[in-house]
Amino acid sequence: MSAAERLPTDWKSHAMRRRIARRYAAERRFRLLGLSAVVLSAAFLAFLLVTMMGNGLRGFTRTEIALRIDFPASPMLLDPNAITDAALANANLPMVTNEAARKALGADGDALLSPTAWVTVRDAIKADPTILNRAETVQVPASTGIDLAAKSEGSPEAEAAVERLDRAGILTTGFNWNFLWSSDGTDPTQVGIWGAFKGSLLTMLVTLLLSFPVGVATALYLEEYAPKTWWTDIIEVSINNLAAVPSIIFGLLGLSIFLNFLHLPRSAALVGGLTLALMTMPVIVIAGRNAIKSVPPSIRDAALGIGASPVQVVFQHVLPLALPGILTGTIIGMARALGETAPLLMIGMRAFIATPPEGITDPATVLPVQIFLWSDEVSKGFVEKTSAAIIVLLVFLLTMNGLAIYLRNKFERRW
Repeated sequence: MSAAERLPTDWKSHAMRRRIARRYAAERRFRLLGLSAVVLSAAFLAFLLVTMMGNGLRGFTRTEIALRIDFPASPMLLDPNAITDAALANANLPMVTNEAARKALGADGDALLSPTAWVTVRDAIKADPTILNRAETVQVPASTGIDLAAKSEGSPEAEAAVERLDRAGILTTGFNWNFLWSSDGTDPTQVGIWGAFKGSLLTMLVTLLLSFPVGVATALYLEEYAPKTWWTDIIEVSINNLAAVPSIIFGLLGLSIFLNFLHLPRSAALVGGLTLALMTMPVIVIAGRNAIKSVPPSIRDAALGIGASPVQVVFQHVLPLALPGILTGTIIGMARALGETAPLLMIGMRAFIATPPEGITDPATVLPVQIFLWSDEVSKGFVEKTSAAIIVLLVFLLTMNGLAIYLRNKFERRW
């Protein structure tokens, strides 16, 4: 039968209805498969968040014991009118604190306190030197075992001690501000994330100041000025390949160039920022080129038509319109750099940093490395601190992504 004599399709026939039913069934299976994938992803994400919150929120709390100290009767000679760091260092405050604990809490009273409880006593004296003339109650941190037992995770002996302290009304659990404003340490009740957080800020600052201008300038040149030759093709392929290189390769590159060749300070935010800038720059170049390509050619033609120079066209018309996409790609690249650990481990940013860095050349660490170090500790008290630090890192990342969305919506232009 020829095409001209072909009969029209009978949509009401049994065979055609079966074909349509199979088509609809396939569409329903595909939709169900997509919905299942979304539900499974959401379930994994919810499990991660619930686990992190369940373990991490306890890391933001600390158990303290109200310790009564009779300063005039204690064996230390301090003049309330001449309190200096040197005088406090020679006052043997650990012995004074332990003796007061044994006197107030029993023979094993010093074991109920954190090994660094004397630091709280020292800070109380510095805040109010007049307490040296009287007996004073100081809220000192409890030991790790007592802290975990107060959160229902301790041993039976520690739980019995918690009950005894709780009946005496001298045990309290509250928000641990020290965790937000302190640095690393060996005692999980006294550690904090401020040193690592400040190190992350300084490292990200160096990364942004280096990668953003170079990346945007490269994207502008390749998209607006570079001739289409084999040389520019090689550059474009190289940039695309660099964006997919494992991050540890950049760590090896930073180790060989910045430390071994240039002899820059090890474990400094400067070296970390330089290394992460190498890793972030290809991402910014690719995002910048895509944003510049999205600007319609009519914008360029209109600007040239009214007498603008090529440089004016690029910097006064094309770049402002491409800025939302460039900023979004930049912040996403920075968020990726913030979560990197491998390249920073290669350049030595895993050192024990007990003092927050003052500048980009001071020894520093970053949040992902701090999380890695705490996760490797033996003490159970570091488990909740690790989860709490992960929560801080997630909040930092969500803030950066939220900033990217805000900037994109603020500067976005529609045509």
